[in-house]
Amino acid sequence: MRTPFALTGLLLLTLVVLPSPAAAAASSCGGKLSVPGAAYQEQARLPELTTAGTVASGHTDPADWAGLTPAALPTPSGVPGIQLDGYFPDTSATNTNHGWNHDSQFVVRLPDRWNGGVVVSGTPGNREQYANDRAISDWVLSRGYAFAATDKGNTGLNFFTDGKRPGDAVAEWNSRLTQLTRAVKVVVAQRYCRPPSRTIATGLSNGGYLVRWQLENHPELYDGGVDWEGTLWTTAGPNLLTVLPSALRAYPQGDQAAMHAAGFPAGSEFLWDYHYRYYWDLTQRVYREEVDPAYDGATQAGSPFCQSGTPACDADYDYASRPADVRKAVSRIALTGRIGKPLLTVHGTLDVLLPITEDSDVYARMVHAAGRDKLFRYYRVEGGNHVDSLFDTFPDQLRPLTPCHRSAFVALESWLGHGATPPPSATLPRPPGDLVTTCPLR
Repeated sequence: MRTPFALTGLLLLTLVVLPSPAAAAASSCGGKLSVPGAAYQEQARLPELTTAGTVASGHTDPADWAGLTPAALPTPSGVPGIQLDGYFPDTSATNTNHGWNHDSQFVVRLPDRWNGGVVVSGTPGNREQYANDRAISDWVLSRGYAFAATDKGNTGLNFFTDGKRPGDAVAEWNSRLTQLTRAVKVVVAQRYCRPPSRTIATGLSNGGYLVRWQLENHPELYDGGVDWEGTLWTTAGPNLLTVLPSALRAYPQGDQAAMHAAGFPAGSEFLWDYHYRYYWDLTQRVYREEVDPAYDGATQAGSPFCQSGTPACDADYDYASRPADVRKAVSRIALTGRIGKPLLTVHGTLDVLLPITEDSDVYARMVHAAGRDKLFRYYRVEGGNHVDSLFDTFPDQLRPLTPCHRSAFVALESWLGHGATPPPSATLPRPPGDLVTTCPLR
């Protein structure tokens, strides 16, 4: 677990005592703001809301977003405005940011030059609320959007300890993004004297899963969304727990045929050792513990890197044979494909954490089966991987997805604002030239 980071420039913050709803409604626009439902908040006027300024001022945590973007990604600047940091009531305390030791932390950024829209996001992995600052917040702020993000209600490798029932921790992710979306609409109206004209949900990995879930379950809150390699949860499978055990069995044996059959594509072999050491084993164990804690009895999250054949080893986990209660837990967080607002998905063909044939390809078929094709575009990005920082290590074999996410976002803007339908769903070949800032959708 990370230690709390010191919030430098703390004396620049204005502590806000939350007013009554009547007082909040009577306050003038642009004054002290009140996040509905927040248990605590701090308000600061900043000369720079992007990471070009918030790193120095202490209004972000670089550890939250480390490794999520290519090193050469430009950092925009020149976005003054107001930042709100705080938390909603919660009983868990995995998030140590600011020394608050309190979960359900959020950040809201309100630029002085506002375009009328707001972007909301949950975090990838089990990171904290600043995880999207480089990948998403900087860029949308530079385009004039207000931005808000939540830590999803629990963080860190022991996130599965939150809640009373299997699946509770992930289910909370969904309710926390819904909560933040409703709250930020009110805050935006307080700040700018009118509600947002457009609300867009976006996020990567687990944050992409949240976009899918929100557009399926609360489409009334959003105008559209961009899903960046979202995690797929389905009750019958595929899901993480049907994919990763195959890798944990086959990779140590050097069984490439079994790896390919499990969905890990030919041509991705150079990525397997890194993902075995840092992703597959850990991811399998902690998410299996979240929905199926009985598999290893009293042990929490299994035995790291156990060999197939070891009792209760996650390499031998067989989701299909587990008791019905496990599928019941997954059903509480499962996706259906029944989106109610426009959604654009981008996913890399060399993703070996969430293999594309076991994830977004499946979700696209779910959307089709639900009869929602007219609301959906899907861009398969040749050479894209799950973690954009790996592009810096393998620039001749990989390409970052950050610019593809931005191209999809711009296409969604045109779709919502001008009725210009985005390019058809397609597999996008690797373009020549600059890969860090360019990703044509045709």
